[in-house]
Amino acid sequence: MAEPAEIFYEYLRRIGHVVDLAAPTGRALSVLHLGAGALTLARYIQATRPGSEQYAVELERELLDFVLQYLPMPAGTRLHTHIGDARDALAELPAESRFDVVILDIFSGPEAPAHIACQEFYEEARNRLRPEGVLIVNVGDEPALSLVRSQVAAMRQAMPDVAAFSEAGMFDGRYPGNIILVGTQAPWPQQWTAELLARGPHPAAVLTGVELDKISG
Repeated sequence: MAEPAEIFYEYLRRIGHVVDLAAPTGRALSVLHLGAGALTLARYIQATRPGSEQYAVELERELLDFVLQYLPMPAGTRLHTHIGDARDALAELPAESRFDVVILDIFSGPEAPAHIACQEFYEEARNRLRPEGVLIVNVGDEPALSLVRSQVAAMRQAMPDVAAFSEAGMFDGRYPGNIILVGTQAPWPQQWTAELLARGPHPAAVLTGVELDKISG
């Protein structure tokens, strides 16, 4: 709690690194979190980009109430919370709401909500992004990577470009874990690949283009 810029879980650190690249260092962002968890990323963004406007949607009221009561946000945090379904929450936002970053962190295994794990949902999420905005999706999956494959295909239908970022061995399909999918509204910046590989956690791999075809089919 005293060091919100130090993230323990590897997959959350990887998401944080992508957020770091979404805008110049220190610039405040508008961020939508679909799946709030313990608000780790919201704390990270407040610590690294003070003044950011953040919105967090969480399905489990008890979880969010517990976190806000026992792990309160730092003073000055501009965080708006909403209890409900991620897709419903997108539709309920004011028509003019646009974000620099949308983070989806609700998938925890091969069984995923069909109304969210689909092209139409990603199209709706993209419509909430600013022109340079980035969509970040955490996919927890089993060794077969069936959910990862389906979500890469769905995101590619909705976003101009998609990259996958994870521990290098995850792409071999040998064990369960997390893969971060990143949708951009312009061709994937190749300098982002170098930055993410350098930042780790190590060993890391970033797949784009034909490399990503190998797992997405």
